[in-house]
Amino acid sequence: MSNMVQAIRMALHVAEERHDLTDVFGEDVGPPLGGAFTATQGIKCAWNTPLDERGIVGASIGLGLAGCRNVGEIQFCDYAYNTIDLLKLAGMMYWVSNGDWNLPMTIMTPVGSGIRGSIYHSHSFDATATHIPGFKIAMPSTPRDAYGLLLSCIVDPNPCFFLVPKALMRVRNAPGEEIPGEPGDDRALSKLIDAPLGDRSKWQPQWPETPDLFVPFGEGRTVRKGRDVTVVSYGRTLPLCAKAAEELSQENLDVEVIDLRSLWPYDWERVKESVSRTGRVLFVNEDTEVTNFGEHLVRRTTDELFYHLAAPPKLLAGAFVPGIGLADNLEMASVPQLPSIRAAIAELAVMEA
Repeated sequence: MSNMVQAIRMALHVAEERHDLTDVFGEDVGPPLGGAFTATQGIKCAWNTPLDERGIVGASIGLGLAGCRNVGEIQFCDYAYNTIDLLKLAGMMYWVSNGDWNLPMTIMTPVGSGIRGSIYHSHSFDATATHIPGFKIAMPSTPRDAYGLLLSCIVDPNPCFFLVPKALMRVRNAPGEEIPGEPGDDRALSKLIDAPLGDRSKWQPQWPETPDLFVPFGEGRTVRKGRDVTVVSYGRTLPLCAKAAEELSQENLDVEVIDLRSLWPYDWERVKESVSRTGRVLFVNEDTEVTNFGEHLVRRTTDELFYHLAAPPKLLAGAFVPGIGLADNLEMASVPQLPSIRAAIAELAVMEA
């Protein structure tokens, strides 16, 4: 049973074998390391670049315009900010050419807190990504969704962001959510596709027979059904929301949890149906709270569902601070955690309009 890193690796293999993926590249992406998180180990078309994020994005654009499906990795999203002008160019390519020029490129980058990465390796990128029209944006919370969303990114004819929550890299699929064809024993899978320590020069992966599995953009997932409060999240905070909902069920509070899975397009119809039933909604993510993507969802909820609401829609997001501190207490205080999510849901459940 795979973790998220292994799921990404298997998706890249399927893409290079069956879906014309020609290049996977970035800092330390190729042999011998296979990426800072080992997500590209064993991928035949993976190669190393200089430490140059602008060069990575520029190469991705050039390859895409030449018709080459490619995945350019920015090792940590913190270093994507010096590429914004190039990302804007990529996002507008299809539009400014009146549909004449497709640009099949995927920018894959780890995002968020959870690994004690401090100020240079803990930023979120979801709100910034949604400010760049022209990109589809995927952000998985499970290995199976990572597999399916990455394949959807790669086969898409135009630019995609694949945002990977660092804190969930080693989280495994839950029972019943396996990727078809993968071994049920995580040790067996590791022996097949995880490179050994030490000399890897002669190592070759033995890939399981996993199928095409595409998780569509704009199709969320209802993780837990409920009648009292709707909680909408994605990425690192999604499992925390599900756990908080389960704990609150012991207090007779029935919480519905929705995983958006993709931020553009996003599954507004699923959110709308749920909030129309429960009358209460909490949006949760770890990006900073000012100009947060969740604020857009709060605004749309107020605009379209005002007369269905039993309480004001709420957002629980990261603190508006310049970075994430290295010390445990600073990181924990900077972004939503299980206690703060649970408290926010419980407070919303008794709030009046």
